[in-house]
Amino acid sequence: MASEEQKAAEAAAAGDAVRSSPTIFDKIVSKEIPANVIYEDDQCLAFRDIQPQAPTHFLVIPKTHDGLTQLSRARDDQEQLLGHLLYVAGQVAKKECPNGFRVVVNDGKEGCQSVYHLHLHVIGGRQLKWPPG
Repeated sequence: MASEEQKAAEAAAAGDAVRSSPTIFDKIVSKEIPANVIYEDDQCLAFRDIQPQAPTHFLVIPKTHDGLTQLSRARDDQEQLLGHLLYVAGQVAKKECPNGFRVVVNDGKEGCQSVYHLHLHVIGGRQLKWPPG
């Protein structure tokens, strides 16, 4: 059985490998992969999820990956970008889901994160339930 230190080292190495590889979101930003874009500015991109979990489901991502693989790995110098992502999510959601919406950020394995490029899920268009998981 691996020690806690070994597990932590393996997780850190996996995180480094993930950070160095282009993600599907990097490829969407560079227009290598098409997406149904609903908002774009110099810092972020919002586009419809290809596997929607509600009538309205879109993602908001930073255009520059810059090591921002997970919310829990955000650096002090990324604080303004994080606020901008949330602000854009709210502005687009007001138009897309005028009766309410949910913003979800999956973080890490147990948070059900599948793409290691920070992204906000904005979900709405129907009555959502609580608890979500």
